[in-house]
Amino acid sequence: MRTWPVDRVSFGGDYNPEQWPQELWPADVALMQEAGVNFATVGVFAWSWLEPEPGRFEMGWLDQVLDLLQEGDIAVDLATGTASPPPWFSHRYPDTLPVDVDGRTLWPGGRQAWCPSSPVFTEHALRLVEQLATRYHDHPALAMWHVSNEYACHNLPCYCDVSAAAFRTWLTARYHSIEALNKAWGTAFWSQRYSSFDEVLPPRRTPTIGNPTHALDFARFGSDTLLDQFTAERDLLHRLSPGVPVTTNFMTSDHFRLLDYHKWGSEQDVVSTDHYLMGALDDPEAELSFTADLTRGVAGGRPWLLIEHSTSAVNWQPVNVAKAPGQMLRNSLAHVARGADTLGFFQWRASRAGAEKFHSALLPHAGTDTRLWREVCELGAVSARLGEVVGSRVESQVAILWDYQAGWACEQPAHPSGELEYGQVAHDVHAALRALGVTADVVHPDDDLSAYRVVVVPTLYLCSDESAAAVAAAAERGAHVLVTYFSGIVDGNDHIRLGGYPGAFRDLLGVWSEEFLPLRPGRVVALDDDSTGTLWTEHLHADDATVVARYADGPLPGVAALTRRDVGAGAAWYLATRLDPAAMRNLMAELVEEAGATATADVPAGVEAVRRVGEGGSWLFLLNHTDEEVSVPATGYDLIAQHSVDGAARLGPGGSAVLRQA
Repeated sequence: MRTWPVDRVSFGGDYNPEQWPQELWPADVALMQEAGVNFATVGVFAWSWLEPEPGRFEMGWLDQVLDLLQEGDIAVDLATGTASPPPWFSHRYPDTLPVDVDGRTLWPGGRQAWCPSSPVFTEHALRLVEQLATRYHDHPALAMWHVSNEYACHNLPCYCDVSAAAFRTWLTARYHSIEALNKAWGTAFWSQRYSSFDEVLPPRRTPTIGNPTHALDFARFGSDTLLDQFTAERDLLHRLSPGVPVTTNFMTSDHFRLLDYHKWGSEQDVVSTDHYLMGALDDPEAELSFTADLTRGVAGGRPWLLIEHSTSAVNWQPVNVAKAPGQMLRNSLAHVARGADTLGFFQWRASRAGAEKFHSALLPHAGTDTRLWREVCELGAVSARLGEVVGSRVESQVAILWDYQAGWACEQPAHPSGELEYGQVAHDVHAALRALGVTADVVHPDDDLSAYRVVVVPTLYLCSDESAAAVAAAAERGAHVLVTYFSGIVDGNDHIRLGGYPGAFRDLLGVWSEEFLPLRPGRVVALDDDSTGTLWTEHLHADDATVVARYADGPLPGVAALTRRDVGAGAAWYLATRLDPAAMRNLMAELVEEAGATATADVPAGVEAVRRVGEGGSWLFLLNHTDEEVSVPATGYDLIAQHSVDGAARLGPGGSAVLRQA
């Protein structure tokens, strides 16, 4: 057993030797050494190779792989292989297959063809884990265990009868009585009142809109059920392989929200995630930065592992955009800047066959005489030079609140506007702060907010009394709090807070709304401060707040759109429309200045600046996302270019710098 490498930013990725002839394996290790790879995730989808028939285990090939990697001084993140059972499993146990909302079975042939609630799956998965942990717990290459892979990516939610029974058990534990469930779900509406837990089904396809609290609880159940699957494997590994950290790879990208990662984060020995640029976004790299900050929040501010990203194009988007020269390095540094101590990729060698054969890899189809391979080797060298950064933390004076359960509730049907999506304003705020050179932590509402000078509450539709009180306490202590539209509307059961919107935050903000008037797609409303808004307006009354801006036209001319109220040593702001990007930057600049927060660096447009701080010093990351050479006032030693910077860091088009400072 070895420890996870800490003398450098770890660099590597998924290694799938079972896809390749055995005689190629030594060449793989030699090329890994050439590229600077120092870790490999092995066995993620190897169950059918590890257990080709029920109860017959073949692990000699894995012995050889781990021995080769140990000889190459490459640490192993050993996967349990339980992400996808082999065909024999589904053939023998067809009741373990997942079922969609319309009752259609999802058959083998892809991956994750198993029901999250299946005890049969759990039994067989733990049997495989026991074999692996017993055999490899003291192997000198083993540095970390990797449970399953990307939980819920393909098999959640599952609506089968096994899931239905498990859901009823979960509900019984949550509510104890059917009367309590009826009250929480509001079943007096549409004659939905249950007389027994036995009558409850998953929220399958219904003639019209289903019960929103029913759907919300089913989402909670799904996340909890898969967390139970993870902890079952983790606990077995802790018992049979003590001292070796255990993780599973999250997917904290904004397009994936099926699991409550804040609840999962505390169950990890170390938090790891996957991230892939979404080519259809207007600014994919802004989403990357948001995701990295969210992952850091899930990790409780601690460093985390980027266990997968891509060297270039992926294979699963409508158009799979290749990365420009230098973009892989810049994207990787953006993750490190925001807390990652490991840079992993899918995968080591690009596959010849299968669904992901056009997914980029560290070693491309065209081989080593390629631009991509040369950039991979460059990144390996840079990763080695960043060792002094490992273990340090990211500085931030701003918090953006993010709650997966609020998102599940916010995106139920039959709401005021189908154009409103959870996360829209959170990303708007984060992008504005990023443009200002201000770093934000993306954290759960129940996290400690006492250290933040600015707290942003974006579309926190579902909000507990405790979370609302914590936000108010932050303002009393001196923070500037910004609450946006469609926040504080319902309690934890998705019941409306009566008395006027925004429910949980009325007293803090000194405002109340009597009606929402959302805007049609493409409609723009002018404000009297020369800014514009889209998506949302509301009939807002500022009873105990100063009106900062009003709607100048639209359905509510003259009505307040932005308000401010002094609260204790701080202030509470309310924003009742979705501002244009320039207006959002101006608003966030005003809040940051009034709150006494500071920018990381004075950066020109298109340059990202983030600072990590540790006992050994401070490191300023500068990333130029433009096609022009830029200059940033700064002094220090550039770990990438390996020279001193005195007064100004000059970044070429798409260039980056990591400056060691006092």
